[in-house]
Amino acid sequence: MMATTHALFGIVLASAAAAVAPEFAPVALVAGVVGSVFPDLDLYAGHRRTLHFPVYYAAAALPAVALAVALPAAATVALAVFLAGAAAHSLMDVFGGGLELKPWRAESERAVYDHYRGRWVPPRRWVRYDGAPEDLVVAVAFGAPALLIYDGAVQTFVAAVLAVSAGYALARKRLAALAERLVPHAPAALDSHIPERFRDASDPAPRSEPGD
Repeated sequence: MMATTHALFGIVLASAAAAVAPEFAPVALVAGVVGSVFPDLDLYAGHRRTLHFPVYYAAAALPAVALAVALPAAATVALAVFLAGAAAHSLMDVFGGGLELKPWRAESERAVYDHYRGRWVPPRRWVRYDGAPEDLVVAVAFGAPALLIYDGAVQTFVAAVLAVSAGYALARKRLAALAERLVPHAPAALDSHIPERFRDASDPAPRSEPGD
């Protein structure tokens, strides 16, 4: 799913936390968005493996939520919402497409790496790929209530994220085609920074990925 979809889900999480402890609404909002986007920081370094932990984030989130309920404070609420967001992100990616430049082709059976079991979890493809029409529908479903609940800076942020989501969804396949054309011409010094799936798309003999 799109990073923006994850960010909007973070606002949903924060809204739930704020409903229970409204005094911590600001910190919950920041933690929710940051935690829900955090796993995608591995985009160019072992994407969906380096910072995606579908089991461990969830296991850590449970006691963190319990701690926040028992000892509500800015730090405990932030930790609980952050971990819940990161866990949700890692699990939500399983329902999307595989790890490939053009996931609408449904050729990859790697959605998220499960470090606990030491294997890749196959994609469910309920949302066929990041930026698919159904991904945008999910983003709108997460963001629309926030537009009604919040005002000011938060409302503006949500509207901007939804606009970015719509723009990305419209350009998604064009961006993949552009990357496919540009990657073969990238300087050799950048090769280590180019994700494997980008290089495979332009390589007639695709390379194996870690874990094969």
